[in-house]
Amino acid sequence: MIVKLIVEGGDMKPGPVVAQQIGPLGINLGKVIDDVNTATAEFKGTKVPIEIDVDAKTKSYRIKVFSPPVAELIKKELGLEKGSGAAGNIKVGNISFERIVALANTKHSSLLAKEFKSAVKLIVGTCVSLGVLIDNKEAKLIEKDIVAGKYDKEINEKITNPSPEKVKQLSDFYAILKEKQDKELKALADVKAAEEAAKAAATASAPAAGVAATTASAAPAVKKEEVKKEDKKKK
Repeated sequence: MIVKLIVEGGDMKPGPVVAQQIGPLGINLGKVIDDVNTATAEFKGTKVPIEIDVDAKTKSYRIKVFSPPVAELIKKELGLEKGSGAAGNIKVGNISFERIVALANTKHSSLLAKEFKSAVKLIVGTCVSLGVLIDNKEAKLIEKDIVAGKYDKEINEKITNPSPEKVKQLSDFYAILKEKQDKELKALADVKAAEEAAKAAATASAPAAGVAATTASAAPAVKKEEVKKEDKKKK
């Protein structure tokens, strides 16, 4: 029987999902977890797909580790917990094209791309959805540059490491961008908070206005009653 799981590389832990799938097989759960952590140690901090092939008769098993999903590799490269929730407007990182080539080299054999350039384009496409810049530019623009041949040297020679100067330049560029994004997000949050406060104030004042209107409408009726009583006394 084959059990498929996605685990934290080097840090698989017992839990309901793991126990539910492995427990009924009659194998030692603690040992399986130790073996999986050993097998996935090189992917520590990254979610990794694995398969555990269990022999029902002998209770022996084999662990097969697959390369992490592209998105997970990019997030690990940039130290991200998650991608952008608004990739078109908010950017969560800035990666060098050389590291894109490195990731494509890692994933090429498992991607549906025969040519290496196509594998690179798939990695770039994932950057688009995550909200990650490449070489200070929108990932969509990098896709066009690849088609135009601007990165043929890096792709053909499989250059995977940017210079320290380039790494610093990319970091500095993103730091400025992030500061700008944070200010814009704060401004939007302040506007939203002000709008909600105004709505709450309007809701709170509505009942008070209704009470005042009721009181005002009742006042003339009292006066009419008083007038009628006075007329009776005169008669």
